[in-house]
Amino acid sequence: MDPAELLAAYEQMAVIRRTEKAAHDLFLQGLVKGTTHLAAGHEAIAVGASAALRPDDYVFATYRGHHHAMARGATPEECLAELMSRATGLCRAKGGSMHLTKASTGMLGSYAIVGAHLPMAAGAAWSARLRGTDQVAVAFFGDGATNIGAFHEALNLAAVWKLPVLFVCENNLYMEYTPIADVTAVARPAADRASAYGIPGEVVDGNDVVAVQETVARLAARARAGDGPALLEAQTYRHYGHSRADPATYRPAEEVERWLKHDPLDLARGRLLELGVPPETVTEADERATAVVQQAVEAAKAAPPPDPDQALTDVWADGGAAWRT
Repeated sequence: MDPAELLAAYEQMAVIRRTEKAAHDLFLQGLVKGTTHLAAGHEAIAVGASAALRPDDYVFATYRGHHHAMARGATPEECLAELMSRATGLCRAKGGSMHLTKASTGMLGSYAIVGAHLPMAAGAAWSARLRGTDQVAVAFFGDGATNIGAFHEALNLAAVWKLPVLFVCENNLYMEYTPIADVTAVARPAADRASAYGIPGEVVDGNDVVAVQETVARLAARARAGDGPALLEAQTYRHYGHSRADPATYRPAEEVERWLKHDPLDLARGRLLELGVPPETVTEADERATAVVQQAVEAAKAAPPPDPDQALTDVWADGGAAWRT
C-alpha cells in the first residue's frame, strides 16, 4: 500500500472500530435486539482482504461479520439500523447482527451455522468457473470451524476441482470459550491442515493490514490464474467476549494485555508515521471516522420500524412466499 491507500485503510478500520463500540453501547441501552458478536480487533483482516479483492469478487462471513459487511461497502448506518431492527437496516430488519448481507457489493452473507458457508463459497467459485469469469470467492471463518466437517469437505472439493476460492481463518485463539489449542491436534488449526488437501497453507499477522492485503492479493492472483484454492490463517484477537453475554473472564490477563498492545489500528498508525504521513493527518482521519459513526447512530435511532407487510418480501428468489403456502 502507498501512503494514501494505507490512510484510507486506516480510516476504514477506525470507522469499523467505532461502529462496533456503538453497537456495544446500543446493546447495553436495550436498543439492539438479540445478541451480537463484535469484531473489534479483527478489522485488519476484513479491510486488508477487501483491498486485495475486486468489486465483483464474492465474500462469505460468519456471525462475527460486521467488519466484512462494512469493508465490502455496507455503511455504519445500514449495519446499526439492522441491529436495531429498523426499516433502513441492511436487510430491512430481517437479518439482524448475524446475517448482514449486501449482494450488490459481493457480500453474500454472514452465516450463524459454524462452517456452513465454506461449501457455499466453493459453490460460488464453481459458478465463476462455469461462467468463464475470473472472479474469486473468499470464505472467512473462525478457528473453531476448522474442527467442523464442512471445513474439510469444502477444502477437499475445492482442491479436487481447483476452484478459485480462498479460505481465510480468523484465528482469535478461542472457539467461543474454549482455547482452540486445547482441542486441536495441530499447532496451527487452519494452516497445518492444508497439506492434507495438497493446497498452500499460510499464516499471516491478521492485525497487520498491509501484510493481509499483500498475502490475499498474491493468493487471489494465483486462484484467478487457475492454480486452485489456498488456506490462509490470519492470527488475531477479539477485544470483547465471544458475544455480548460473555465477559471473557476465562482469558489470562497477560494474554489480553499482550494482544491489546498489538492493536491493528496502532500498527497501521505506526506504519503511516514511518511513511512520513503527518500526525495531524492521521488525527483528521480519526475525527472523520468518529463523525461518521455518530451520525450513523443518530440516523439509526431516528429510523422507523419495519413495515409488517414487508415481512415476506425479499425472502425467496421469486420475491415472495404466497405460492408456497
